[in-house]
Amino acid sequence: MKLTTFILALAIYGLFIATATDAAKPKYKYKKPVPRNGTDVYQGSSFFDKFDFFTASDPTDGFVRYVNADTARSNNLTFVKNDTIYVYSDHTNIAPKGRMSVRLSSKSKYNSGLFIFDILHMPTGCGTWPAVWTFGDDWPNNGEIDIVEGVNNQAKNAMTLHTNAGCTMKMVELRESGTMVNANCDVGKSDQGCSVTDKRTSSYGTRFNENEGGVFAVRWSSSGIQVWFFPRNSIPQDIIDGTPKPTSWSLPSADFPFKSCTPSYFRGHRIVVDNTFCGDWAGDTFSEMCPGKGSCANYVKNNPHAFKEAYWAFRSFKVYKV
Repeated sequence: MKLTTFILALAIYGLFIATATDAAKPKYKYKKPVPRNGTDVYQGSSFFDKFDFFTASDPTDGFVRYVNADTARSNNLTFVKNDTIYVYSDHTNIAPKGRMSVRLSSKSKYNSGLFIFDILHMPTGCGTWPAVWTFGDDWPNNGEIDIVEGVNNQAKNAMTLHTNAGCTMKMVELRESGTMVNANCDVGKSDQGCSVTDKRTSSYGTRFNENEGGVFAVRWSSSGIQVWFFPRNSIPQDIIDGTPKPTSWSLPSADFPFKSCTPSYFRGHRIVVDNTFCGDWAGDTFSEMCPGKGSCANYVKNNPHAFKEAYWAFRSFKVYKV
């Protein structure tokens, strides 16, 4: 082979390899945008400084022992590694008085905002009940917004509002891609609240984790509350760039317009992250969703290694003004 022919062949081969390598790269490239003014950012080493650790009895009657910041840190339940925030439940010890876990409540309160939750991993497994949500003091009078929630081996995310009397989504035009399960938000009428289920199995649980999670976005304005979920490989570029534009996005997974339900139902909300066990929902559905495992409390008590996947991993939370 002539030298010129050899050099040309080598160049073509190099171009082929580079093209193939580029094609194999994921479309999503994460970067840390500089937040615009007025944005609250929860990320990195300061993440836990912006939350209080809830240590009272679980209001949902879970088989759980929420621990304070020092206990969580000393048991490696909370830490930051390579800019990823981890929030674990205990998965090494028998738990006769409830499994150790963490419930965080933001020090800041909100009456509106565009909330962006970049989540890599959520707790999964029989007996678990994880959630990312917001609520106001004097519950339910100041409302609750459940953004990420499910139990046991659930496969699709549930998005729900809980309020006092008078808030409903009945006879309201909804523009959403999810499925409305219950239209009355009043906790006095139903513990279920006005709830919408995402149609995608990538929105919750094992499939969510296998896909390296994604972004949940919540727009809470004077006209209503909408929730979006974007899997990791389809996050809008404006979110990645730190300049989110909800008007350019597809239909939300859940749409809760303010009609009979007015902005006055939602005031002074804190962001909450938790993972409880059993309780009023995971416990009541345990035998149906996890057959053959006995009672929920005994399972959670005696099987610590079953909860290795019962952890949160976050890249960041951001709250923009609307």
